[in-house]
Amino acid sequence: MEDNGTQKHRFHWVFAYQFLYSPISKGALGIAELGTLFSGINYKEISGAIDSLRFMDFITSAAALCGQMMNYKTISDAAGIDQVTAKNWLGILERLGIVFYLHPYSNNMLKRMVTKPKLYFYDSGLVAYLTKWSDSNTLMNGAMSGAILENFVVSEIVKSYQNCGREAYIYYYRDKDTKEIDILLEDSGKLYPMEIKKTATPQSQLTRVFGVIDKASLERGTGAVLCTTDRLSAFDSQNLIVPIWGI
Repeated sequence: MEDNGTQKHRFHWVFAYQFLYSPISKGALGIAELGTLFSGINYKEISGAIDSLRFMDFITSAAALCGQMMNYKTISDAAGIDQVTAKNWLGILERLGIVFYLHPYSNNMLKRMVTKPKLYFYDSGLVAYLTKWSDSNTLMNGAMSGAILENFVVSEIVKSYQNCGREAYIYYYRDKDTKEIDILLEDSGKLYPMEIKKTATPQSQLTRVFGVIDKASLERGTGAVLCTTDRLSAFDSQNLIVPIWGI
């Protein structure tokens, strides 16, 4: 069993450079090796004649939008390509297992829902590399810390299901009144709402938004705030406080 200090140290690495997982593991790739690995992609073999420099600009702009609702115009403008090309290149990244989408939860009982998916990367370390965060401590206090933390948590949940040979029925909730739930996990006939926060001391008010899904056809399961707390605890019988390294 790891003590809290070890857990926090591991969290710093996993959060910022998930490609490494542990800075002391043998054979772990450093950030330089990660860049070499990515820049070595043969773009022509992937999909015809792709401009490698524009492709790098494209994937960098996509990484900067991780955890946000998909905006093809923002990505295409940053990379100097048209929106059709941006969609095609995102399709390539999805087929390569580099990115995936989190779609908004859809239910006839829940009205005024947004329809755009959110974009996530399977490897949070790749996001950190592309957006030029040089180390985990800088990232922890940087402008993208919340977005990359969310990317890490969502991707780890998805990969944990995949590792067990199961499909993750995972969504997000956002309505036109801007009420939002970071994760809705559908499992065994229930909807489990989750919020992701960088704080170690979350407040119970964060769970109030979970009530918006009570009109859904599925029963609401136990809610959770996934955060940087040291230990598993609870606000009440229906809402947990979960350390993200316990995912």
